[in-house]
Amino acid sequence: MFLVYVIAPIFQSIWISFYDWDGIGAKTWIGIGNYVELFDDDAFYTSLQNNILWLVLYMLAVPAGLFIAIFLNQTVTGIRIYKSLFFFPFVISQVVVGLIFSWFYAPGFGLFYLFLEEVIGTPIAILADERFVTYGIIAAGLWPQIAYCMILYLTGLNNVSPDQIEAGRLDGAKGWRMLWHVILPQLKPATFIAVVVTVIGALRSFDLVSIMTDGGPYGSSRVLSFYMYEQALSEYGFRMGYGAAIAVVLFAIMMVFISGFIWRMVRDERSGG
Repeated sequence: MFLVYVIAPIFQSIWISFYDWDGIGAKTWIGIGNYVELFDDDAFYTSLQNNILWLVLYMLAVPAGLFIAIFLNQTVTGIRIYKSLFFFPFVISQVVVGLIFSWFYAPGFGLFYLFLEEVIGTPIAILADERFVTYGIIAAGLWPQIAYCMILYLTGLNNVSPDQIEAGRLDGAKGWRMLWHVILPQLKPATFIAVVVTVIGALRSFDLVSIMTDGGPYGSSRVLSFYMYEQALSEYGFRMGYGAAIAVVLFAIMMVFISGFIWRMVRDERSGG
């Protein structure tokens, strides 16, 4: 199943990227022509820049999820209500998240729009401003992503050894020292999964961009996955080869980040760090 539905499509996409093809007619071999055009395409660089911004800011979901998980792991009054509230973003569709934040930013009646009008006197239409639109979409994406990381860490905290915690307390560890030297080393598997899914989520950020801005204004909020869709499957193109070339670049970026993190984890495990 993995070979048929994952490995084979990867190599098929790489193969298609060397053709000029509309998805229906005959393919025309053009070698690296799609890649040459790609690296001279301003829209590609805008999409790549936005994806890097997504990657950097999306990683905030990992520490945020960790600290929320630590809070929810406590025994306090009403903790089940808190868990339900923090868990809620994870179970709703990305489409719903996009619509909620579109209303949140909406000029005239959006809560954030009215808040800015009250605080700074000059309201900003976030999704219509090229300077802020990508940040607004990333904020929308962080809401459910933090919830996902929180769930991973809650599961990991259930497997933390009480004996090591007690030993740390006897050695005088508490607060940040306890977290850094005793708890976090035992949460490495959860951290690995959280980082991987966050990197993947940042790079395949198609749905929120499509729902909230459709790549606008003026293409300023495009990301690579959305630009790939525009070129390969929308009314703008049906250029399957060019879209496949974008997909290959996106896959390469994803593999660099994930492979680097795997290498670091393996190195730490072998060195006992």
